[in-house]
Order: sequence, then C-alpha cells, then structure tokens
Amino acid sequence: MTKVLISGASVAGPALAYFLSDHCDVTVVERAPGPRDSGWAIDFRGGAIEVLAELGISDRIRDLDTRSRGTAVLDADGAKTGELPREVFSGELEVPKRDLTRLLHEITADRARYVFDDSITSIRDGHVEFERSPAADYDLVIGADGVYSKVRRLAFGPAGLLHLGLSGVGFSMPNHLGLDHSGLLWQHGGAFVYLFSGNDPDRLTVGLSFGTESPELDRRSRAEQERATRAAFAGHGWEIPRLLDAMAAADDFWFGSTCQVRIDSWSAGRVALVGDAGYCAAPTSGMGTSQALIGARTLARCLLETSDHEAALVAYERELRPYVAENQEIGRAHAQSLTATPA
Repeated sequence: MTKVLISGASVAGPALAYFLSDHCDVTVVERAPGPRDSGWAIDFRGGAIEVLAELGISDRIRDLDTRSRGTAVLDADGAKTGELPREVFSGELEVPKRDLTRLLHEITADRARYVFDDSITSIRDGHVEFERSPAADYDLVIGADGVYSKVRRLAFGPAGLLHLGLSGVGFSMPNHLGLDHSGLLWQHGGAFVYLFSGNDPDRLTVGLSFGTESPELDRRSRAEQERATRAAFAGHGWEIPRLLDAMAAADDFWFGSTCQVRIDSWSAGRVALVGDAGYCAAPTSGMGTSQALIGARTLARCLLETSDHEAALVAYERELRPYVAENQEIGRAHAQSLTATPA
C-alpha cells in the first residue's frame, strides 16, 4: 500500500487524507498541539459545495452556517453609505474555520494517523526527518501546510511568495454594537475595518487591515504587530479607539498578510503541494477554502487513477492550473482595488 505523508491538518490536508485513506496508508503531521481552533469565518463557493457532499458533511456544515444577511458600508464617520450582499463576504455557505477543521479531523481520525506537535525538518527522495518523531520513508510527501509552507521551502526553495500590499489583525470582542448576523465595513484611506457577528450574538469578529510593503510583520512579535496596527489607525475616530483597546486584550489575536503563492511547478519528485502551500490565491480572492477542498479532491483522484505518481501529479497540475489562475487574478484585482490611492 502506498505510504503518504501529509504536512498540515487544517483544511486541504485532512480533506486529502479522507479521499486517499481507503487506498493508501496516510499519516498527517501537524506542528500545532492539536486540531486548530482559530481562524475567521470561511466560506464555500462553486464546486466546493460538491466536495462537502463527497466528504459527507454538507448537512452539518449547513447547520453551522453563520446566516449572514449582508454588510453595511460606512464612511470615515461611521455613517452608512451602502450595502453589500451576503455573497461578497460569505459565499454560498459560511462557517467558523474552527468548526470546519474540527469536522474534518473528526471524519478522518480513524482513517489516518495524526501526529501533532511535530514538524518536518528534511525531505530527501521520500526519506523524511522530523523534529520529534523517528525518520521514516514515504512514497509521497504532500505539503498542505499553508502559505508559509515548510514543505515548499524544503523542496522548492524560498521563492514563490507574492505580497499584495495588505496586512492586518483579527480577534474577537464583546458585541457592543449589537450586530445580528450582519457586518460593517469601514474604510478611510488605506485603512479598513470589517466587523461581523454570526452565530454567537455576544461576540464580535474584528478585522483591521492596512497597507504594507512586505509580509515582514508576519514574522515579528505580537507587540510589534500591535504597534504597526496602531500606527496605521492613529487619529481615526468612530469606533477605532475602542477596537484598538480590545485588540490589546484579545486572547485570540491573529496577524497575517495578504499574499499569493506562485511557483512554476507544484511537484518535485515525490513531493507535491496542495491548497495555499502550492497556490494561495490570497484572502482577497474569497476562494481559499474552496480552492483547498477542490485541490485536495483533484489531487486524490489523479493519484488514485494511476500507479505512476509522476503522471498523476502532471495531470493534477494540468487540470487545476486554469482554475487557480482565475482565482489568483481575482485576488490580485481585489487587493489592488483596496490599496489604490484615491484620485
């Protein structure tokens, strides 16, 4: 039986494990100490709805839908200037990311071997070394470990990350605005605020985004990230001071930059990439989760259709590249519209 190692237990990794596990011996390694319970709400669009059905979790996902009713657009003073329909931010279905991650782990826990609190340190023609576990040999190693993929760095080198000019923080706080399955989008200059309250009426999800020249802040300390955020929003009124105070107190603080991954090939020998690790389209595309699920299903199908893994990986990339290119163009266009200097 083919031995497959998947690095990353967020979305693409467990989905791939599900589709391969009836025919392969699958191990999933994840550097976090357990299934991840963080992240903003994520949405599903187009063919990803079919993948949820194939995973057998469609009904459970629909039960978790945030049931967003849309987003009000505000000016610098907080006055409403327009309304965006649900689909802009929430797609056809939207759930908290932690719920999807939990479900994917639940349906694969007895189909694949999970190794948490560990990470790959070396890959040589299927021979893999780890930080904690003994070295082992695998027929295939799949990087499903996100935009800053360690597998990509080890097997393909440091290139491939394209910064699109935005960074930002996410956290939650008490819902003092009383939002009810709805959102607010505030924008002034190069600073943006997105607020949303979904299935937990007492909590408000907060996103504060601003223009940056590189993703360097992603590697800095939380204190440095908070300082950069405060500097970007300095002098603004409305709810900004209160949001910044809540940021400092948040225990679910998250920081990330808007990037794409663009490399010439998604495979090298016995190593391949799936989801954000190989072809992140950026959060501004709205397609990250859908692309991860569709990518996992496509990769699994191609691998199971032939015993020649090299031919399978070529077929996977040939089939998926046009879809990824379209999503990446959407991600770039939306990022450019947000970072463009007003006339």
